[in-house]
Amino acid sequence: MENKKSNSQFYTAMIILASLFGIMGLLSWVNAMLIPYFKLACELTHTQSYFVTLAFYFAYFFISFPASLMLDKIGYKKGIAVGLCSMSLGALTFVPAALLCEYYLFLAGLFIIGTGLAVLQTAANPYVTNIGPIDTATRRISIMGLANKAMGIIAPLLFAVIILKPEDKELFAQLNANAIVGTERTQVLSELILRVIPPYTALAGFLFIFAIVVLFSKLPELNLKSENGDKAELEGRSSPFAYPYLVLGAFAIFFHVASQIVAIDTVINYAGTMGIDMNEAKIFPMITLSCTFIGYIAGIIVIPRFATQKTMLQLCVSLGMILSCCVLLFTFDTSFLKAGTNASIWFICLLGFPNSLIYAGIWPLAIRGLGKWTNRGSSLMVMALCGNALMPLLYGIIADKSDPHTAYIVLIPCFAYLIFYAFFGYKIEHWKKNK
Repeated sequence: MENKKSNSQFYTAMIILASLFGIMGLLSWVNAMLIPYFKLACELTHTQSYFVTLAFYFAYFFISFPASLMLDKIGYKKGIAVGLCSMSLGALTFVPAALLCEYYLFLAGLFIIGTGLAVLQTAANPYVTNIGPIDTATRRISIMGLANKAMGIIAPLLFAVIILKPEDKELFAQLNANAIVGTERTQVLSELILRVIPPYTALAGFLFIFAIVVLFSKLPELNLKSENGDKAELEGRSSPFAYPYLVLGAFAIFFHVASQIVAIDTVINYAGTMGIDMNEAKIFPMITLSCTFIGYIAGIIVIPRFATQKTMLQLCVSLGMILSCCVLLFTFDTSFLKAGTNASIWFICLLGFPNSLIYAGIWPLAIRGLGKWTNRGSSLMVMALCGNALMPLLYGIIADKSDPHTAYIVLIPCFAYLIFYAFFGYKIEHWKKNK
């Protein structure tokens, strides 16, 4: 009877967690459409348009550590509810931002949404890792990744269906060519901005209702301190920073999410340099995320039956470096699916496949054996998600100074560090060798 109850709690937790990762995917990957939409509607430069990711993900840097303290005080279930309510408030901020046509108020709303996501990430990732055996953690994270990327695939399509209209192709072409000027241009841009109000108002309501559902659900609490014992104290580890493989793992997460977000959130603007409009270009982040989706399925099948999670991590970071080099080297035109596209854009899409298992491979290696420091270690890992904020901005700066293709050079150092961690960095147990 006790075993059935334990299994029931496990599956309840997995369903709730998968729903949370789906919500995180929807809100995160819709940025791929928000960036070019705001760039057009708010008349922004490449650099200014990537403030979307800066505002959204920089919240992770500031909020993750306070979130871990909050989780220690109120527990995972209430913490998740707080995160969802914060996201609801952020979505609601889009209403006054649209009414006032104020881009920086949109950024404030995105920062608030990012705050809620930081809380969810701080709670959800160690939860998924520790709810079962550590050697199958990558499989569980891959299942969460399926939910995340499935909603990520849907997000650009939903945005296009709800926000965009069939006649927008001609309208966007006229705006880009400055064929519409003066008062008429102001009115057209204002109408474009106001379109975000209905979907984000509905989203705010849904997130608030889901917070109440989680609060009254049977989601079990995890006591990671007691479950992991006092290993940290026995080893004399006075803080999470005493674990080199954790600190180096946080940098690995930083560079991984940086490479992933560059591949997804820049591809629509890059497609625009090939003469492909926003409504048609939405296919590219969907293809990238579909490749990621396939990678997660492969991980669930392969790990640990045919390969360890460490081996898969090493294969993925190596493949990521190869594809990044191909993005820069192969620039010939191709008619595959989209006439007139450059081959480099397809290598960007293919990056979705190796990126699928890198995140899932780093987490178990980085937070293993942290004991009482698990929450703090998790918050450090979530803080590293600010790589999502900084790298697209760096990409935008290089794109403005040179061109959007050359800017993909930022992928190379990202995968270089990931190769270091996957093959060497995770093995470092102490900052100094024991004599």
